[in-house]
Amino acid sequence: MVRLMMILLGVEYLRNRWRSLMAVGWLLLVVGMGVFIDALDGALGFPITLVGWLLLIESALTLAVAWAGVGGQRRLRHAKGIAFALAAALIFEGNHHGHFILSILIGIAFVLDGLLQATSALVVRYRRYQVALGFAVFEILLGVFMIQPYPTHYKGTVPYCVGAFFIFAGWNLIVVASRVRKLASNPAVWGDPSAEAASVAGNAGDEPRHALQTREWDGPPADDEPALTVHVWTPVGSSKAQTQWHPIVDRYIAAVDRNGVISTGHAALEAPDGTYVSLYPAVEIDRSPDDFARLLRATRENDVPGLFQPSYAIESKAWCPSTVRVRIRNYDALRLARFWSTYREDKTYNLTYRNCSSSVSRALEAALEGAAGRLYGARAGWGALLRMIVTPELWVAAQIRKRAVTMAWTPGLTLDYARALSMVADPRPYGWLKVARMALMKMRDSRREWRAGGSNADPPAQV
Repeated sequence: MVRLMMILLGVEYLRNRWRSLMAVGWLLLVVGMGVFIDALDGALGFPITLVGWLLLIESALTLAVAWAGVGGQRRLRHAKGIAFALAAALIFEGNHHGHFILSILIGIAFVLDGLLQATSALVVRYRRYQVALGFAVFEILLGVFMIQPYPTHYKGTVPYCVGAFFIFAGWNLIVVASRVRKLASNPAVWGDPSAEAASVAGNAGDEPRHALQTREWDGPPADDEPALTVHVWTPVGSSKAQTQWHPIVDRYIAAVDRNGVISTGHAALEAPDGTYVSLYPAVEIDRSPDDFARLLRATRENDVPGLFQPSYAIESKAWCPSTVRVRIRNYDALRLARFWSTYREDKTYNLTYRNCSSSVSRALEAALEGAAGRLYGARAGWGALLRMIVTPELWVAAQIRKRAVTMAWTPGLTLDYARALSMVADPRPYGWLKVARMALMKMRDSRREWRAGGSNADPPAQV
């Protein structure tokens, strides 16, 4: 979440507010520790019922506007609304059984997530995987702490979660404030000295950023509208033969056809100025089931020469058109071009840590750097930060990024990541505000029709 906030808000926006971010971070950290400690002695002073009402209200608002979503967004909103309603019901139930069920569900979620992260770290062995493994162990221990009854006999589960949320949120804000205080460029995007130096040199000649003329859009860009385009060939859509059905696996990892051939899909990024990001192995990699597990290791022995495709027209003609496209209006062409000029100097390809999907995701982050602050330009205030934080897709993007960084970027993850970031960069009107406006317009039209019908009605008969 820290790196994603730095990317979308931009270093300049955060650097101008580092003192306030630091103060808010310490406040949330202290409050979170107080709430967590309060739940340890069994005598709760925390208003747990208030959390239940907040969850219930959020659930009602989410379910009320779930129909306005598209595809996976609609399913995500339904899942969120149902989960919040279930949590609120368990909180209101209040006795031992409600607290017990809620504790078990939350604890199992932590344990499963920790096991998934630990397994991926041990299998992929990417750089600094030991750090991710340490966080995974901590998450598993936190899940076990939620499941076992000592010392509060499950009554402190909700305060634990609220306190932990405040603690992590406060710590993240402190980290952001500390990092951006003296930064001249964004390490969340560049990540290596040569690219960072190029960014600093380029920033010296940048023109001041201005606010966009439009801050909200009703939908994605039209086909004839200039926009950044993320092309994704899904594993199933790019397979040459009919694939076997494996839920989730063939969506996010790979598809296996009837001949046993594995298809991992592909991802590319296209800009209106001609920039095209598409990395592919120069020599086709053997992706048979016997060798696929070995190729998952993000180690030097699995590095192979890569090839950058010249354009989407050439690549799609040689292969097939992309399965899905995600288009974004609010991007920085200069930052994207600067990133691409540096990134393409290294033609190394690795199936796990430097593949087509990771290249597209990094290029997308470079293009969207400062997108949230750019919506308002120099007038961007705390409202820009608040709006970004309350956008559900930001939290989805953060979770996707966490999974991809600790495991590997795949076309499926890149597709969901681009969709989530598009909702932050090109924000849509708030769902419940849209519903309220539609309801008011319908009431106004109905009243107008009623008045028109009343004026055209026959006068009453004289008695």
